Amino acid sequence: MTFTYFGKIFLAVFGWILVSTQSNLSVSESRTPEASTAVAGDTSLKNLFKKDFLIGAALNTAQILEQDQAENNLLNKHFNAITPENVMKSALIHPAPGVYDFTVPDKMIALGKKNGHYIVGHTLVWHSQLTPFAASMKNKDSLLAFLEEHISTVAGRYKDDINSWDVVNEAFEENGEYRKSVFYNLLGESYIKTAFDLAKKASPKSKLYYNDYNIEQPQKRAGVVAMIKKLQASGTKIDGVGIQGHWSVNNLPLKEIEESIIEYSKLGLEVSFTELDLTVLPNPWDLRGADVSSNYENSPKMNPYPDFLPDSMQLKLAKAYEDLFKIFLKHNDKIERITFWGLNDKQSWLNGWPIRGRTNYPLLFDRNNKSKLAFTKVASLKKG
Repeated sequence: MTFTYFGKIFLAVFGWILVSTQSNLSVSESRTPEASTAVAGDTSLKNLFKKDFLIGAALNTAQILEQDQAENNLLNKHFNAITPENVMKSALIHPAPGVYDFTVPDKMIALGKKNGHYIVGHTLVWHSQLTPFAASMKNKDSLLAFLEEHISTVAGRYKDDINSWDVVNEAFEENGEYRKSVFYNLLGESYIKTAFDLAKKASPKSKLYYNDYNIEQPQKRAGVVAMIKKLQASGTKIDGVGIQGHWSVNNLPLKEIEESIIEYSKLGLEVSFTELDLTVLPNPWDLRGADVSSNYENSPKMNPYPDFLPDSMQLKLAKAYEDLFKIFLKHNDKIERITFWGLNDKQSWLNGWPIRGRTNYPLLFDRNNKSKLAFTKVASLKKG
């Protein structure tokens, strides 16, 4: 692959990051009586589920810097785990050879420690949002040296602070084969073992996770299970698997999700749902998962709810979350953490992916940080 290819991917990725982090001020959050009467009061998610699993949220830079008091309050009331949405990815934390920017990651650590949050590091090895100088490498030894320096420097810096690392992210294709990334092309499948071994050495007290999307699907799951068994047979430390959970209310794979919780836990691993959000919008060309290089053209058909989410879809979203959390509770002994990919709908990356400029409503809290009907249904599972 050429530098031009990775340059295009790099620019595309940062394009949707910028779009997805902008406030959509044109969206009205007014509700019809049916939806508004169901909104919960002062219930705290982290308190409701404290005996079941951690409740986490991914934070953007503004949230890490505590720039919005309403979002600060939302985070501290409902969540006891935090993940950096972007600032620990290599393109941002390690933008050039020998150059590291720990400014915002350090702030996240300080925020987590101040509030007593479980802190997740995301992510050490990923082909996307990979720093350009590594993405353009052609030499095996150079890439291996990059991995060794990057992991030892970043994971080593936070060895006493990060509770869990997403060590390797999205290493498999949908058919269960290894993704032909720069890491695989130059180092082969052994790069995954190398990454986990380096992470253990640099941050021995942290839990180490493999993280991916669609790994609840049988074909892709089989590839991941085979990889994990190889790691375990070789003596490599791996503590858990993160199922991202970028799903749609229109085809939520409940059966496969439950099967995956059981199958991964049989390997002696913890299971976490690490990037949970449920899109309510049409999924172009039946696109599944979260390949961030994908983007499509906007149109009224693809953006049907630009101003508000109608009651029918509020109900559909609420039912999907209720069904999902019933499974989570059924298997709470196997699940460590449920992390939502964002605090509120305004922040969600799904406003900019796979079609830029859309208005999505995939989380439990709206653009004004108010709880939605979906929140009420989830909370009611514990309130009886």
